[in-house]
Amino acid sequence: MKALEQVFALIDINNCYVSCERLFQPHLNHRPVVVLSNNDGCVVSRSEEAKRLGIKMAVPFYQVQELIQQHDVAVFSSNYALYAEMSRRFNNIIQEFVSAKDVEIYSIDETFIELSSYSQRDLNALAQEIKTTLWKWLALPVCVGIGQSKTEAKLANHLAKRNRYFNGVCNLLDMDLCSKEALFQHIDAAEVWGVGRKNAKKLQSLGIRSVFDLATSNPDQMERQFSILMKKTILELTGTACIELEHNTVSKQQIISSRSFGQRVTDIHALSEALSDYLQSAVQRLRAEKSLCGCMIIFAQSNRFDPRQVFYNQSVTIAFNEPTDSALLMNKAMMKHVTTLFQEGIAFKKCGVILTGLEPKQSYIHDLLTDTDAIEKQEQLQQVLDTVKNKFGVQKLAIGACKLQGRTWAMQRSHLSPNYFSWEGLLALGD
Repeated sequence: MKALEQVFALIDINNCYVSCERLFQPHLNHRPVVVLSNNDGCVVSRSEEAKRLGIKMAVPFYQVQELIQQHDVAVFSSNYALYAEMSRRFNNIIQEFVSAKDVEIYSIDETFIELSSYSQRDLNALAQEIKTTLWKWLALPVCVGIGQSKTEAKLANHLAKRNRYFNGVCNLLDMDLCSKEALFQHIDAAEVWGVGRKNAKKLQSLGIRSVFDLATSNPDQMERQFSILMKKTILELTGTACIELEHNTVSKQQIISSRSFGQRVTDIHALSEALSDYLQSAVQRLRAEKSLCGCMIIFAQSNRFDPRQVFYNQSVTIAFNEPTDSALLMNKAMMKHVTTLFQEGIAFKKCGVILTGLEPKQSYIHDLLTDTDAIEKQEQLQQVLDTVKNKFGVQKLAIGACKLQGRTWAMQRSHLSPNYFSWEGLLALGD
């Protein structure tokens, strides 16, 4: 291996949501399991057993209910708090093996690592050690793909998932050219990271159907017919790294918290509760990023696909004299404008909060006339709220009535498992 050659790996949790549910319910091992999307709408995660039954990804739940009952399939609503904590632990374990600067958390279940500075080691052994440790410590099954670019690593991971021969680790760097080309000829070009369905159709019209066809096409010609991104994809498939790791160090431009309702909302009090709940979620993320918010947008809308009523979509922008991260101040300001959003006779399907005008809290300098004592009091109160939530869970203390049980607007989650990392979900001896 050349000294300056770049090497990337992608570590991906197999059937992530299902795997997280099985950790605390091992009796589900070898039984078909599915996890549903928001409001129990569609299937978003399937065990291998569920896949073999023919349950497709993103299929509406109601379409497979008969099949699920017939084969005793275990069904769960998405438990995002549980999955987020498992993802955090997953990434912490990865950073036991490589430096944090060599890690990019790509999604809740996927992490890229750059192995260029570890190239003198046996990369297959390192990948197997990471894989084994994740299984021993978290019972998370993973596959690892290794290549000279992030696109190659993605493709290698795809191969590792679909070929038991690789034992969960596919290293394209170890393959001879003939073996690599043979594998690429049997993978649809649509499977390549960044190609997408629309581009895949256009590629097919040009006679490019497999990964091998795409990798051997002319990058410059493809750039003219598609874009620079397609050229980079082709170069990455041939071992030239064009996409570097992203370390998520750039501050977000905005934070969005919104959801569709479990039931249509026609009452202003229910709309207010939902907005308050989503605001508190957004502020939690704002404070975690140590940022301040200078402007807030709240919105509410009906179902655009409902032929029985005209689509209604309203928003209000609220600017703050001083950027803030106080949920109390922001909630008070928001409540003054809910009447502007609400309209009698409208069945609301969705609402949300957008925090924008974000800036780092540490570097913000207050105006000379600012009442810093009042800001300090708000900060102390907010810290108390944060402490209680962190210790006892977000359901224990909140602004208003938004965390009370039985809210009609709350997301429908009829099959929700406990959050085993919270006090309420803590397993007791004998469970």
